[in-house]
Amino acid sequence: MVAILMLKLPSCTRVVLAAVALLLFLGSVRPAQAQQNEEFDNYKLRVYTLWFYSSPTGSIEGPTGEQPIDIQSELDFQNYSTFNAKVDWKFTRKNHLYVTIAPNDISRTTTLTRTIEYEGQTFTANLVVQSNLHSFLVAPGYQYDIIRRRRGHLGIGVQLDLIDSTARIHADAQIVGGEPQAAVTASGSLLAPIPVAGPQFRLYLTNSPKLYLEGNVYGMYLFGYGNLVSTSDWLGISLAKHLSLDLGYQLGSRLVINNAADRPGFRLTQKGAIAGLDFTF
Repeated sequence: MVAILMLKLPSCTRVVLAAVALLLFLGSVRPAQAQQNEEFDNYKLRVYTLWFYSSPTGSIEGPTGEQPIDIQSELDFQNYSTFNAKVDWKFTRKNHLYVTIAPNDISRTTTLTRTIEYEGQTFTANLVVQSNLHSFLVAPGYQYDIIRRRRGHLGIGVQLDLIDSTARIHADAQIVGGEPQAAVTASGSLLAPIPVAGPQFRLYLTNSPKLYLEGNVYGMYLFGYGNLVSTSDWLGISLAKHLSLDLGYQLGSRLVINNAADRPGFRLTQKGAIAGLDFTF
């Protein structure tokens, strides 16, 4: 039964759960001498720099009463490149303070196939519009490693995702179907502080620090306001003593903010391949 349930989970989640299970097993076997200097994952400061090839999906909508606008099929938001970065200070053997930043900005020009309404402004069918979606995340956090062994660790992180999102649609003055249309612009912004928590792990696959798996899952359900989940999983290859190459995939975020009379709604998913370097000091 457990095997059947695991097969129904997304692949990235299965990787995380399998690695966590293995780390729990390793944690139950206490080595005779577990000195700190024996750990492969021994550092004071780690800096991650990741290229992220994002595929955005979802919708935006103004205050209550407006129909959602699909950002992919209607505004033509397609794949684009951005970056993520994280600085992790391990100030004791099991305690971390860290901060993550993740900017996302994408613009497109397209012709509307239907009349849409956004933030009280109407954009008629066949208008040529310029759309911009901007999201910037800063996430300070704390992590405690509940298991730390020579070949890896399992930690629990708690962080505050500060997400500043803006969606803007603009159309220049133009003629559509023989009728002149005035220029029109609509913009909706939201600053959402969202607390999230979840596991983070690193597992070395060989009896040396050359090859490892690393991943995390963070999330929080905010009842009527919305919810957020994110995960990243990658294979790491040590290039030098203080330098590693990371290759993997991430669900950078799946953010749902429900609209209300005084705020716009966002349903945005950023997911795709990641590649980058991490440096330790």
